[in-house]
Amino acid sequence: MTRQGFVEWDGYKTWFTSVGQGTAGQLPLLVAHGGPGMTHDYLLPLQALASSGRQVVLYDQLGNGNSTHLPDKAGDAEFWTPALYLGELHEVIKHLGFGSGMHFLGQSWGGMLGIEYAVRRPHELASLVLADSPSSMSTWASELGKLRDGLPDDVRHVLDACEAVGATDTPEYGEATLEFYRRHLCRLDPWPEVMQKTYELSMLFPTVYGTMIGANEFSVTGSLRSWDMDDQLSRISVPTLVLHGEFDEASDEVVRASRELIPDVEYRKIPGASHTPHLENPELTIATIAEFLARHDLPR
Repeated sequence: MTRQGFVEWDGYKTWFTSVGQGTAGQLPLLVAHGGPGMTHDYLLPLQALASSGRQVVLYDQLGNGNSTHLPDKAGDAEFWTPALYLGELHEVIKHLGFGSGMHFLGQSWGGMLGIEYAVRRPHELASLVLADSPSSMSTWASELGKLRDGLPDDVRHVLDACEAVGATDTPEYGEATLEFYRRHLCRLDPWPEVMQKTYELSMLFPTVYGTMIGANEFSVTGSLRSWDMDDQLSRISVPTLVLHGEFDEASDEVVRASRELIPDVEYRKIPGASHTPHLENPELTIATIAEFLARHDLPR
């Protein structure tokens, strides 16, 4: 069973899609996409987690996809904050009636939201999956700088030259950035349709990404640049799965703090994958997540 709808809150509309009946004994799973500024589309393969009867819900965060867009707030760093999206997440959970127990999977930025939510409202969670997610943007920026240094000389030259004159909106800069993404975001060639759709929508509607991140993954100049939850990870009391890819921009060092500081944690690196293991190695990734969820289906 699939249904779609909107959560109305504070004058905004947040779109969601739900699949699965919600078989007795299986808690629902809420999935949050990355970015910030992406859409749910590239996560659609995770709906396979509903094959056992589990209810799986994906949603488009405010400013993205099918939810309310606010282009007039482009560049407003005081508006586009984690607090805004935590408030939205709370409204989505309340609307769906998941407050008595659920699993939460956050991919990349979605996992950053998951960290914040698990610290603040652990009683609502049975488990947490942090897929390809940083816990500190300073570590993220440092590690992505190293990955950028590993690009071919001609690609780095284009990036450097465009950034020096503020030409980050040119086709040349976009193509050079794509070379990084092909190595560390999604290594499939061509990209799956769902991944291509998310990427194109993020380029078409850059309000959120441009304000909170900046021009690209390795140049964090937006409102998230000082975000850091490393000192809060020990407060996460729910069972947590930390998962990332072998070639992920969320590198070993990016996920190290989560692996070492969250008390009840499991860890899995997906071979051959980068930042989207659920697309690049779906069989192993989805099986790993499904097994983890099944072991933590009892409400806390």
